[in-house]
Amino acid sequence: MDGPIVLALLQDGLTTGAIYLLLAVGLLIAFSVTRVIFIPQGDLVSYAALSLAGMIGHRVPGTIWLLDGLCVLALVLDLGRGRIRALLPYGLAPAALTLACWAAARYGAPAPVMMVLTLAIVTALGPLLYRFAYEPLGESSMLALLIVSMALHFVLIGVSLYAFGAEGVSTPALTDASFEIGSAEVSGQSLCVGLVCLVMVGALRWFFVRTLYGKALRAAASDRLGARLIGVDHALSGRTAFALASFAAAISGILIAPITPLSYDTGFEIGLKGFVAAVIGGLASYPVAAAGALLVGVLESFSSFWASEYRNVIVFALLIPVLVWLSLARGTPEDQA
Repeated sequence: MDGPIVLALLQDGLTTGAIYLLLAVGLLIAFSVTRVIFIPQGDLVSYAALSLAGMIGHRVPGTIWLLDGLCVLALVLDLGRGRIRALLPYGLAPAALTLACWAAARYGAPAPVMMVLTLAIVTALGPLLYRFAYEPLGESSMLALLIVSMALHFVLIGVSLYAFGAEGVSTPALTDASFEIGSAEVSGQSLCVGLVCLVMVGALRWFFVRTLYGKALRAAASDRLGARLIGVDHALSGRTAFALASFAAAISGILIAPITPLSYDTGFEIGLKGFVAAVIGGLASYPVAAAGALLVGVLESFSSFWASEYRNVIVFALLIPVLVWLSLARGTPEDQA
């Protein structure tokens, strides 16, 4: 293996690792605030890629009808409780988004406009999924929440198969530019992925440090009971956390669609690799999870070169030493007591 091949594999690994980083951050946000392991986040990656590809192909994405259905259900429930203000988020806003998606698909809007519409659709799905699937469970055990996550994953896969079909799709690259850096050729697509990742991480840090909602989420993540006692709305914090996780999934789907074809069930595997990165961080540490995501991406890239048929086995086998280390570091319940 010569130098240019190593640099090319390293570039591919860091590019996919940046996408896994976004997913890992989204998983950590959802888990720290709600104790939910958001397994369907990977399905939202597919939803974003397939929705964008559909609009590029002049088809109204099926995800908009799923969003409209959930919004109608939420609107009926809220109006039944006398919440007239629900007309804006669950009535007028979805109607305007549906009309915009139809116009973009029918008349061929610019690619950035389609990306914004895709982000709006997939991000809006997150809080609705939390409201109907997880919020009614209240303080249920993590095992019950995990079972619900798996059930929701299979439901979303079925919806995706019905709405988009079984064929894989890809989208045009964000840019066709490339740059020579020494003996290595760096693609503009990889630079776009890295730049978006840095901007996203920086924006999230600003959100959690500088904004009132971010501070409320930090409070809910550190002490849910204490946050409730000082007036932090548990339902609102959960929906906000899922909105951020869904936004990360939507960004990831848009970024990875030009790199690899995605089908209705491909996002699940991508989401699992983000989960591996989150587990490396102990489902608590953002910097360690970020390092783990880059490690997963690089390991996957080199594994694809040396033993492509075993690359997933190698990546997921990384969980074994990590879990052993975490169990030894935390000790037994008697040691913790």
